[in-house]
Amino acid sequence: MEERFAEGNVRIPAGCAISGFIHRDGRLSDGGAIITSIATMRERSNGLGGGFAGYGIYPEYKDHYALHLFYADKVVKRECESFLEERFDIINLSKIPVRKTPGVVDAPLIWRYFVRALPTRLAESQLDEDEYVSRCTFDINTHMKGAYVFSCGKNMGAFKAVGYPEDVGEFYRLDEYKAYSWIAHGRYPTNTPGWWGGAHPFCLLDMAVVHNGEISSYDANRRNMEMFGYKCNLQTDTEVITYIFDYLVRKRGLTLKEACAVIAAPFWHKIERMPEEERARAEYLRRNFSGLLITGPFSVILGYKGGLLAINDRLKLRSMVVGEYKNTTYIASEECAIRAVAPVLDRLYAPEGGEAVIAEVMR
Repeated sequence: MEERFAEGNVRIPAGCAISGFIHRDGRLSDGGAIITSIATMRERSNGLGGGFAGYGIYPEYKDHYALHLFYADKVVKRECESFLEERFDIINLSKIPVRKTPGVVDAPLIWRYFVRALPTRLAESQLDEDEYVSRCTFDINTHMKGAYVFSCGKNMGAFKAVGYPEDVGEFYRLDEYKAYSWIAHGRYPTNTPGWWGGAHPFCLLDMAVVHNGEISSYDANRRNMEMFGYKCNLQTDTEVITYIFDYLVRKRGLTLKEACAVIAAPFWHKIERMPEEERARAEYLRRNFSGLLITGPFSVILGYKGGLLAINDRLKLRSMVVGEYKNTTYIASEECAIRAVAPVLDRLYAPEGGEAVIAEVMR
């Protein structure tokens, strides 16, 4: 009986924890608060994945892409660095600093590169620099066995591993980084393996996604994204959410709210009752991007340059609460994760199903 219910043998579909906050006045805080917040929900994880992303952490290299990579060994590291040197001006490279932590073991080689595209290679590609970096990332993750780019944005970075999130935060020394916005994830994998590349957040350029739930439409969503050149290599359904947001916002020019109206589209009976102009736009989004509707229970926090976005599925099958205190907005799976770092709040509420919550740094 005890063995049957041992940790890891029981499927808990409501598992996984997400948390995040943003200082809308742009002030910086170290990673201690986000570690405290996500650790409060430890029972929602099982030690098979934890991770964080921070925005504003690299001000001295704010105009350079910060590539964070996992390497299986030194052979693939040399191969990947040769690839990077042919395509980028590498301003700085180093191991990502870590500290020994009992809860994080079997670490791969973890390196960081601050880069800009070589002007000649960028001109030859006829791409803008974001698309150039994106394609190089997919080349490495698709064709270079044992090398994974797990973060590639400007003035931001992801830090993830196999372990409980509080141990992952300790391992990466997040108390030494300062950011205006942090997101975090504690993983309880149910349908996909727990491994370093499969931990959240999932990132592309400056977007980073943490997710609690299951995407029943994953195959349809993945096939749609692969038609536009995206490759899902990291063995978890969450990866495709990041690419959908990137495609809709960066490539198709939709606003974040419109992107949310695609992935958690209103039901047709609700669209029919909208005012005429609003209804026309909702119908356009629903018809033209139907393959990117995400079905199944989910709650998502999306980090991006200067902001945080939160949304859950249109039936609200996963918990998510939002708190506000002065110039800070907090988002988490449970109220306790917010109260752990902000015991006094000006406002606390649970967004409706499919309702987009957007908090941005004041300009």
